[in-house]
Amino acid sequence: MLIGENLHIISKQTKEAIANRDENYIINNIKKQSQNGIETVDLNIGPAKGKIQGSLKWLIEILQHNFNLNYSLDTTNFEEMYEGFSMLVRPDKCFLNSTSADDDKLEKTTDLVSKFNSNLIALTMNASTGIPKTPDERMELAFNIIEKTSLKGIDNSKVWIDPLILPVCAAQEQAIVSLETIRMLKESFDPEVKTLIGLSNISNGCPNELRAEINRTFLALALGCGLDGAIIDAFDTKTIEVYNDIRKQRVTSVNTEIYLKLYEAMQNFTDIEDIKYDKNNKQQHRIIRCAQILLNREIYSHSFV
Repeated sequence: MLIGENLHIISKQTKEAIANRDENYIINNIKKQSQNGIETVDLNIGPAKGKIQGSLKWLIEILQHNFNLNYSLDTTNFEEMYEGFSMLVRPDKCFLNSTSADDDKLEKTTDLVSKFNSNLIALTMNASTGIPKTPDERMELAFNIIEKTSLKGIDNSKVWIDPLILPVCAAQEQAIVSLETIRMLKESFDPEVKTLIGLSNISNGCPNELRAEINRTFLALALGCGLDGAIIDAFDTKTIEVYNDIRKQRVTSVNTEIYLKLYEAMQNFTDIEDIKYDKNNKQQHRIIRCAQILLNREIYSHSFV
């Protein structure tokens, strides 16, 4: 399951469009995401202060009128979040993005999710520890989250645990920790919980010409570990193509075949060193090198390709 990340106030242009209630800009943005096959769109309005205040209701009103999509409501303003969910036609298909494992935040968000029967994106972090450095520490927070959602009668299938991804250029050793956490999350709960990542985080801070390759390779590895969903750059059609090829177990090009082989290696616990590929093909070599870096077998540098 893919969630499009391209409507967010981190973008100056998007922030201005939301502040000025530029309906055409918003519709064109969502239309492009939808045309690329995205069925769920993240609506990121941050803390919703100043001119952004009240924008979630405005966004949902015009988008539900123009599109048949589901939405991930992404704001730290709880009142704005509640008002947004109150307007949704299908809140049970939509997402609250997000909660941490902090007790006070968990209490408020699980109450809202329980009321609207929506999906919950939950991060394995809290205020006191930040993002834990080991899979076991992240799992401890995941168990705390599921204990709370279970008390509120929220089914595990509605809970999407985010093991959190750190940039490979800043914390290379943490990429494999996130992959291992995904495996543990899928094995530790009955019924299973869902797993979801913010894919672009893995390449944050890397040169722009490397980011898409890193994202696609990590996506293939994570899907092989049992990943259920990702928040992605919905304008990157090649990443969506890789996702669809893996999901449908098909090969549409020589290069996407390598991603499928990486997925199968992670799924079957086999060594990526055993993957056969054309070493004279620069693109295939890039993908394998990238996988070796993400699995912490080679040292990352901006010039690794």
